[in-house]
Amino acid sequence: MPRRLPIDQAQEWLRHELSPEQQPLAGLDVDEMWLRFVRFGSQRFDTANTPDADGLLCQYGTHAFDGPPAFTLDFARQFEINDASGEHDHYIQLHCELRYEPVLHLRALGHFESWFFHDTDEELDGWADGLGRHAFWTTVRNFHPTEVRVYQEQV
Repeated sequence: MPRRLPIDQAQEWLRHELSPEQQPLAGLDVDEMWLRFVRFGSQRFDTANTPDADGLLCQYGTHAFDGPPAFTLDFARQFEINDASGEHDHYIQLHCELRYEPVLHLRALGHFESWFFHDTDEELDGWADGLGRHAFWTTVRNFHPTEVRVYQEQV
């Protein structure tokens, strides 16, 4: 079995994968960002031995969580954290969030989410390839994000 990294190294690993030579994230197009995120998703971390312990999420929609409305395309990775007795305590989520002006074409896409979990019958490459053929990419490629954020949160 390949070596699994500690979860506390995941954010650094994601930042390195997205920007190996400290290049500005804003210089990457959405396709390159997605490819790099999936590559990050293939690196396994030392997670709990539970069914949903390590998941990847692609989601989008128009939201106004912390300011004016923005169309947000969010690539996220979620790790389940258990307490000392092995019971669920919380999740850690790492986000690569692309924010766009909420123009009509993007708002018209509505909302979408698709999950992948390691250690299930589904393969990461199959999920990523299928999602890569989803119709929303054609619309999103026509716009440039106004902001790209990489951050971690506990949920």
